Amino acid sequence: MGQELAALEAQAAAPDFWKRPEQAQDVLRRRRRLQADCDLSESLDQKTSDLQVLVDWAGQGEDVGDDLQAGLDGLDREVEAGEIKKMLGGEHDDKNAILTIHPGAGGTESQDWAEMLARAYLRWAERREFKAEIIEWQPGEEAGIKAATLTVTGDFAYGLLLAEAGVHRLVRISPFDQAARRHTSFASAHVWPELPDDIDVEIEDKELRIDTFRSSGAGGQHVNVTDSAVRITHLPTNIVVSCQNERSQHRNRDAAMKVLRSRLYDLREREQQAKLAELGGTKKVNAFGSQIRNYVLHPYQMVKDLRTQVETGNVDRVLDGDFDPFIKAYLMQKAVGDQSSG
Repeated sequence: MGQELAALEAQAAAPDFWKRPEQAQDVLRRRRRLQADCDLSESLDQKTSDLQVLVDWAGQGEDVGDDLQAGLDGLDREVEAGEIKKMLGGEHDDKNAILTIHPGAGGTESQDWAEMLARAYLRWAERREFKAEIIEWQPGEEAGIKAATLTVTGDFAYGLLLAEAGVHRLVRISPFDQAARRHTSFASAHVWPELPDDIDVEIEDKELRIDTFRSSGAGGQHVNVTDSAVRITHLPTNIVVSCQNERSQHRNRDAAMKVLRSRLYDLREREQQAKLAELGGTKKVNAFGSQIRNYVLHPYQMVKDLRTQVETGNVDRVLDGDFDPFIKAYLMQKAVGDQSSG
């Protein structure tokens, strides 16, 4: 591992390294991943050594039970985090993420569920010490939201959140139904990588319609009294993106363009994959819009992932942002499937 890392560092130090930008980016990406593997290995070796010292002290009658348990818990967490990162080897898995939440059919019920789901992902980001920022938040007429767009900044944010892309189904007694009947609501999560500026996505000004409007969502008083919010429509694809978080119209436009570039890049990649699948005589199921998980609050409490069959009865914990067991199970299942097909 050390020799390979040294070889990559030597390539990066060559005078003509940046003459081929795409190749240079690939080298830097490989170097970062290898350096992360080296750092993890060193950290695990150090923790294992520290634990061995505590075990020796315990054998000599020292009261180190609490320290030993804390050390074992820390080692377990780091091993699990390392396992997950090793499963995230996609081209953009290590990037920041753009997450959008939309309600399904059902009016206020689904809009309320969409808001619950969006806030759960904000809590997930907080649990992981990621930075989450709301760039669009469209309130519903009575409750909930019509749409929300978040940027999530942190190591492998995209690779992790991609496991959450799909339709989420909620079953509960409706708080909006005077007869207290059980309702089923749907909300969808879509995820794109936040792309660097050097990614080749051509957007011509004539392809854009740019509208400004007064913000109506979260963001303080300022956004509600100026027409600083920006909505951009990409006419050839009819993709619409909005941003209302920033104070200035210019900064909102820049943020919206960043989301648009990511969505257009993703669309291009999906179209290429579809063509390859068609030429190969296969057709992949589009999991992006499929139902992936049920959240049941009545008549019993359970969250069950339909892809991995992982389930829990602690619904409150999941809605407080604890999606990691579902994400890990999905990534492990996907890694096994990739190995089998390879």
